[in-house]
Amino acid sequence: IVIIIFENKEFDSVIGNAEAPVINQLAEENTLLTEFYALTHPSLPNYVALIGGDTYGYTETCKNCPVTATNLADLIERSGRTWKSYQENMPYHCSMWDPTDQYVAKHNPFLYYDSILNDKKRCREHVIDLEDLHEDAANSALPNFLFITPNMCNIGHDCTLADADTWLGNFLPPLETWLQAESDNYLIIVTWDEGQTNKSCCGLPEPAGGRIATILISPRAKSGFKDATPYTTYSLLRTISEAWGLPLL
Repeated sequence: IVIIIFENKEFDSVIGNAEAPVINQLAEENTLLTEFYALTHPSLPNYVALIGGDTYGYTETCKNCPVTATNLADLIERSGRTWKSYQENMPYHCSMWDPTDQYVAKHNPFLYYDSILNDKKRCREHVIDLEDLHEDAANSALPNFLFITPNMCNIGHDCTLADADTWLGNFLPPLETWLQAESDNYLIIVTWDEGQTNKSCCGLPEPAGGRIATILISPRAKSGFKDATPYTTYSLLRTISEAWGLPLL
């Protein structure tokens, strides 16, 4: 299971936008979730909740303040599976800081859990730079779960949607080739952390984090399918948990 996450775009600003031909082709050819909602603003709580099932009161200003709580990485390891967080332009493994600001910790939720951040050996082995993905693929050593965060430009935060689209167009084909070489049983999730409105859904509080595009790419997902079922960020976490028989966070 692979999650590739982008930044701060409402559904209608992405789907149907000519500046994002790659994303829109993926949305047409695969499964597009058309009623998917982020939890809140700003970014950090959405990232934290995606792997922990709760926002834990986090805000954008929090650094070096991990919560003591079970998270998806813990459950993945306990099940005998493997995981890695691949962060583009991370200056060194398990880094909370980057002097160039191309990598930011708030887009790397694993550093907000005590069981990872304060276990330095575990953190350095699992929270690594995106460049290491090439070596893992070459060694047929891809983990079962990959969390991929582009840098501040390619994620669409500091640069345009067109820049993010170009990055995805270059990144996705080799990734799919690597995955297919290891298994025909994979899922790639392309999603956003939050939208640009306060739209809410599905029991989320008002205001929430906006309506966002989420695309499922998999031999086991429907082709050319638009799913209008109401979902939230928590739905992705539950999907992963149920697929692998993990406890529900």
